[in-house]
Amino acid sequence: MLTLKAVVEALLFSSQRPLTTKEILQVVRLGLEYATEEEQEIFKGMTEAVIQNVLIELSTEYQQLERAFQLVEQVNGWQLTTKAEHQTWVRQLFPDLRPTRLSPPALETLAIVAYRQPVTKADIEAIRGVAVDGVIQRLLDVGMLKIAGRAEIPGRPLLYETTQHFMEHFGIKTLDELPNASELRFVPLPNGNPSPLHSGESGTRPTNESEDGGLFKESAQEQQESVKEHSVEPLPEKVALESPALEHETEPATGSDTPTDEGVNQE
Repeated sequence: MLTLKAVVEALLFSSQRPLTTKEILQVVRLGLEYATEEEQEIFKGMTEAVIQNVLIELSTEYQQLERAFQLVEQVNGWQLTTKAEHQTWVRQLFPDLRPTRLSPPALETLAIVAYRQPVTKADIEAIRGVAVDGVIQRLLDVGMLKIAGRAEIPGRPLLYETTQHFMEHFGIKTLDELPNASELRFVPLPNGNPSPLHSGESGTRPTNESEDGGLFKESAQEQQESVKEHSVEPLPEKVALESPALEHETEPATGSDTPTDEGVNQE
């Protein structure tokens, strides 16, 4: 006998992207035009709340049955994905896909933007104590950051914020799910100029990462522990896996007065 659970499961299995409860409800209602009278009676009075309950029931059922896949709610809807513990074998199906790897400086920069967005490049550099032009450009290229407009201050610098792809990749539905979000969002930001808080006794910016006394240094490291060093480019549809451990490399010295990040390491 046809049930709503079976229909919802079929839609999730067939979809190449996450589906919201609203989208599932619309599809179910459209399908009623071709359904029998008995099926129309079954789906009569369907609401988003009913769909939500079915999705939760399916998710619980998959967990209890210890299936190799799971139903997870992401920022843009519900999706069937393979479990992370099976990634070693699933990846053998896609040997040509080599994900881009994020370096520690890239993760630190990403953490700053995630907690304090929208934020300017000058603020990021004041917190980290290094120039971040290259790493910001790379994070823009891989879709983790986007330009959110311009700040209403002299020079009208660009503002940066995280993207929906960032939230999908790290498996969060809202920014409030970030570790220590409520605390770190209210830590005062420096103004982008050298200050006692972010400089040495000489009043100049630090020349390497170890000398960076920025107040966000500790939180960036905590963020690295939280995200477990993810890769950026997802596998094809229906395969949502955590990537292998990233290859963190030491940043080379630049030999200039203002240090820079190498940004993102690629294989």
